[in-house]
Amino acid sequence: MKTFYDVQQLLKRFGMIVYTGNRLGDLELMEEELQEIYEMKMLEQDNYLVAKMILRNEISRERDKHESNN
Repeated sequence: MKTFYDVQQLLKRFGMIVYTGNRLGDLELMEEELQEIYEMKMLEQDNYLVAKMILRNEISRERDKHESNN
């Protein structure tokens, strides 16, 4: 798992497709869903940590983009 797309595909395997029209909101919701999957022991720790890092990076980029626009 290396990209945001890979994280989307991981969540899709669990029947989760997130699209609200708000990219930052989508990313935060995906992070919450990932946490729930991990807490239910349906995801190994190494996959969880990599996916969480990818989402955190995307969230950081999105927040930086919003701050530079304001």
